[in-house]
Amino acid sequence: MTAPTFTEITPGTHCDCSGCISERSVERRRCQARFGNAVAHRRAAALMVLGGIAVTGLATAGAPEAQAAPSTATASAQLAVTPSLARASSITRSEILQRAQNWVNQGVPYSMNSTWSDGYRQDCSGFVSMAWKLGSNEWTGSLSNYAVRISKDQLKPGDILLFHNQSNPSAGSHVVIFAGWANSAHTLYTAYEQTPPRTVKRTNPYAYYSHSDSYLPYRYRNVIEDGATGPSAGGTSGSAAFPGSSYFGPGKSNAHITQLGDMLSSRGGAGFYPRGTGPTWTDDDRKATQAFQQAQGWSGADADGIPGPDTWKRLVDGTGSNIPGGSSSSGSGSSSSAFPGSSYFGPGKSNAHITQLGNQLVKKGYGRYYTSGPGPTWSEADRRNVESFQRAQGWTGKDADGYPGPETWRRLNS
Repeated sequence: MTAPTFTEITPGTHCDCSGCISERSVERRRCQARFGNAVAHRRAAALMVLGGIAVTGLATAGAPEAQAAPSTATASAQLAVTPSLARASSITRSEILQRAQNWVNQGVPYSMNSTWSDGYRQDCSGFVSMAWKLGSNEWTGSLSNYAVRISKDQLKPGDILLFHNQSNPSAGSHVVIFAGWANSAHTLYTAYEQTPPRTVKRTNPYAYYSHSDSYLPYRYRNVIEDGATGPSAGGTSGSAAFPGSSYFGPGKSNAHITQLGDMLSSRGGAGFYPRGTGPTWTDDDRKATQAFQQAQGWSGADADGIPGPDTWKRLVDGTGSNIPGGSSSSGSGSSSSAFPGSSYFGPGKSNAHITQLGNQLVKKGYGRYYTSGPGPTWSEADRRNVESFQRAQGWTGKDADGYPGPETWRRLNS
């Protein structure tokens, strides 16, 4: 693959690393040379007082510019101010992806000193500021202030991969929006990014084409899991409530599609996903959904391959019939011998996979921490029983943390 090229906006006052300080000094000298000391001084004062407020550059020069302080400006150096942006607020993962897709659909051209009609700067960090619906145009040195660090295996659609080159911010600094894994080995992922010549959605190598080891995963602090009622930096796996048919079908991309694929895979539909599940709707999703609907005895419009409330409820509850010929066992409440994914287990989770996990732990003789159940809602008893089972396998550390992984699941269900 050919590595793309891009440039990053000159830093404001968000970062005090030596590289950013140097960049700001260079930019002030450029401004002085072009427009005279009065404008340069005005710009420096604005940066110091209003460092967090990002606006467009001087209309005649196209250079990044901070909002001017009131009063002493001369008529010969008018500053163009961006439209007012809403304050940073909570946002769902599907809304992040929809906002990112909107720029893809519009073909927003890349520019480090222009703003789009929505008021957001048209470079990579302005793109993330727009998708996250922040209250200002941030840059690679400040986006982390709005986020929490996560690990690679915690990445979910709507999170970002960020590289801020502190020693030289203009050399390689970049950020992309993670939209889902593109292969089971997690070496490729679908990304939304703003890079010349325009906004794109494409498959990238993990973590990126260049400076790969320097990219760090982050999660927006105010992200809301689809169907949840408030922010959760830790994240949940999705929603039990049906999000609506409008989220599914050709051209759609959101976290609900990934959740649908994961649930279908656990009900015997894994064979429909040779490349794994993901947030972008494919014919694999349609065929797997249709197979599940037909397994319920439905036909015609009731088995068109697009999930409705009844399809969704049975998948979430683990009820109804599994897809015949798959790896799942039949019968209500029974999920699958195939590992459904780590996202189904942990605090706040409730699904049929947790019941299946508990039942298998009891069968294997590792249910001593249950005072009742097992049941579909995750509890500390589930974690302690899983931990006991894992330690009995001779595992330690992260391999015995009480949360099932593929090998734990395989051994419990063998």
